[in-house]
Parts: sequence; structure tokens; C-alpha cells
Amino acid sequence: MDRRWRELAKILVNYSVEVKKGDKVMITMLEPETEPLARACFEEAIKAGGFPFIEYQSAYLEKGLMMYGTEKQVSWVNEMSLYGMQWADCYIGLRGARSPYEFSAIPGDRIAAHKKAMGKISAERNRTRWVLTRVPNESFAQQAKMPFEEMMDFYFDASVRDWKKERGQLLKVRDLLASGHHVRVTGKETDISFDTEGRVYVAADGHINMPDGEVYTCPVETSVNGNVYFEFPGAYAGNYIEGIRLQFENGRLTRCQAETNEELLKEILSIDSGAAVLGEFGIGLNYGISRYCGDILYDEKIGGTIHFAMGRGYPECLGNDGSALHWDIIKDTRKEGAVYLDGRKVMENGEWFV
Repeated sequence: MDRRWRELAKILVNYSVEVKKGDKVMITMLEPETEPLARACFEEAIKAGGFPFIEYQSAYLEKGLMMYGTEKQVSWVNEMSLYGMQWADCYIGLRGARSPYEFSAIPGDRIAAHKKAMGKISAERNRTRWVLTRVPNESFAQQAKMPFEEMMDFYFDASVRDWKKERGQLLKVRDLLASGHHVRVTGKETDISFDTEGRVYVAADGHINMPDGEVYTCPVETSVNGNVYFEFPGAYAGNYIEGIRLQFENGRLTRCQAETNEELLKEILSIDSGAAVLGEFGIGLNYGISRYCGDILYDEKIGGTIHFAMGRGYPECLGNDGSALHWDIIKDTRKEGAVYLDGRKVMENGEWFV
């Protein structure tokens, strides 16, 4: 086994979720390529005194369900997966990769119904100590337009780091933003503002995602006003939605347009009553990740970008939206963009003034 799997497993088990003696540890192995990391995490959890359990999932299984299932089956909340999440003290999600177009032939309403059911399971994750990582394979490397070996080096270099040291830089941005109450973001076809008073900013330093490196909060839901354009496509269930434009008035979504897959965009944002709410404002601060990969676990960390999530907010940020949806979309502010805090410019073209 490549020694880097064990190095990463030690970080995930002992730092990210901090497995303690007696902890029940749920490990989801999503796709076969995650097996080396799943095995390494299992062994590290045992060493830490935990009781690990591994479940297997796959995009191929999801595809089969959505292609051949009845309406009831497609919207089924799997009781075993739900119980596993409720049983666990710690959750480690090891997400492999399949073709980003695997679900492209499936009608949007069936994708939305299935993802709504999956969202009810993933919502239980918030009561655990949890971390997610995306393990690359050759399909992912093609998606990112990188040679496979280069992709793996990129993954380990971005993940196997001294996260205690990284935290210091993240806290500088977190503390800056937490010192104000009103945020305005400008950029290409963008001028959007919202309040964060009473909300909490979190520095993501390897305890939630891997690789990590972001600061995020939940806007006051009814305070969101203005419009935003996303340079990068929104990736959802193997579909890319390009040229997304959203407009808000007092927290209400008044316009949603896209240059491609606009109908799917509208279906996603109507999953439930909270899906059309802006649930997260995030800042990418991992400058070791500089390119768009088409995968949110990497892309939301791109240094110098920001992202918004539609739907469910985070309890740790005191967000109030409980939607089954949490969908991040990336805005590139590295060439044209600024962030203002209480009227003072604190970021321009990807550089933070801290």
C-alpha cells in the first residue's frame, strides 16, 4: 500500500474526526478506488479504540435505482443508511469518482427526487464528527484535465498537510469577517449583499473536508439582496449547469437562469421550500488548489474564489434553513471581484487584506 494512504488515514481518523475509545465510526466507501483508504481508516480507527463499520455505495447503484425504480423507490430514504448515520459518533465519507455524465440521461425530476431522499440521510451527518474526501481515479483525472499520476500527487499534496499550521492563516480571514455585520460581493454581473449579524464564521481546517481550506457562514436568510453570476458551472448529479444567474429580493429568489440545463436548475431549486434560499457564503483559501476540477470538495477551496450554497445552512453557523438541498456553486473573483465588509473593501481579485 502507498504510504500516503496511511498518512492521510491518520489525519482523517485522529485529527479530522478525532476518534476516541468506544466511538462508533461509520465509513462510507463510495466506489472501489476508495478501498485502500477505507482499509487504512478502518485500521487507524481500531488503533484509536473505535468500532468502525464500512458500507459500500456506488453511482452505478444510484443510476440503476433512478433508471428502473418506481416513483416510490426513487424517493426512498434508505433505512439502513439512515440508521448508520444516526448510530455513528464519527462519520468518514470516502467518495470515489465516476463519469460526471453518468446521470445525464436520467430525467431531472427523478434525480431531484432521489437527491432529496439522500439529503435527508446526509442531514443526519451534522450530529456526528464528520469528514468527507474525494479520492481521485482516472475518470476524475480526465474530468480535471490532468494525467492520473499528477492528479494523485495533487490530491495528496493538497491533503497531507500540517493542518494545525494551516489553521492560523484561516483564522485571520475568519476573524476579519466576524468583526463586521454586512457583506457585499461585486464582480462580473454581480452585486449581492447580505447581513451576517448573529451568525458564526467557521474556519474549515481539515475537520470537515479533505482537502480543506475555506471560511464560511450562513447569511441572515431574509437579508439577501441583489444578483450573482457564476463563472464556473454548477455540478449536480453528473450534470453541469453553465452560466447560472440568480437574483434575490429580501431573501426571496426572484430569478434563476442558466445558459445550459435551465430546467434542471429550476427543478433543483424547487426540491422543497428551503431549496431556493441562500444558505451559505464561503471563501476559498487553499491557494494550492488553483484549477477547477468539476468537483465541489476541491473547487470550493480554490484560493481567491468565493461560493454560495443554495438550501440547507449549517447549524454551527446558526443558519435556519433546513432544506434537504445543500448545493455549492463557485464564483471566480480572482480576476474581477471584490468583497466589502461594512462598506470597507477587504478582498480584491482574490487577495485578502489581512
